[in-house]
Amino acid sequence: MTTTSAESNGLGRSSAAKPMHELPYGFGKLLEEADFDTAVETAVEVLAGQGFGIAAHIDVRKTLKAKLGVEFRRYVILAACNPALAELALEIDPHIGLLLTCNVVVQEGVGSGLYVAVETSQPLFQFTHHPRLKFVAVETERRLRLAVDEMR
Repeated sequence: MTTTSAESNGLGRSSAAKPMHELPYGFGKLLEEADFDTAVETAVEVLAGQGFGIAAHIDVRKTLKAKLGVEFRRYVILAACNPALAELALEIDPHIGLLLTCNVVVQEGVGSGLYVAVETSQPLFQFTHHPRLKFVAVETERRLRLAVDEMR
C-alpha cells in the first residue's frame, strides 16, 4: 500500500509537511515536534545533512536571564556555515566574511508550538555587487530550504 504525505506516519500524526512561511528577511515554518531540545538537535542534524556546521549556538533565553535578569521563552540561534560555499565566497570577495553564517532560529511560539526560521542569504550578497556571488547565495538558500523542509 502506498502512503501519501497526508496519511498517518504511524505515530498518530499526519506526515504531511507543514507549509513554509516567507518572512521579510527569511523563511520558516511551524514544527510538529513538541520537544524543544529535540527540535534543536534535529535542526543541527538536517543542517549537517546539507553540508552546514554550527559555528555558534546562542541560547537567547539563558543569555537574557544571565545578563539582564529577564525571563524569555526558549529561543536558540544557530550560526550555520557551509564550509565549501564559504570558501568559494571568500575566494570571490575576501571581505564577505562580514556577511557569513546563516542564522537559524528555533523558538517557542508566542502562543504555542515551536517555530524554525532561517534568514535568507540572497539580500546579503546583493550588498557586494559581485555577480559571481549570486550562485553562492542561491545555492546556500536552496540547501537551507531543503534542511527546513526536512524538519517536522
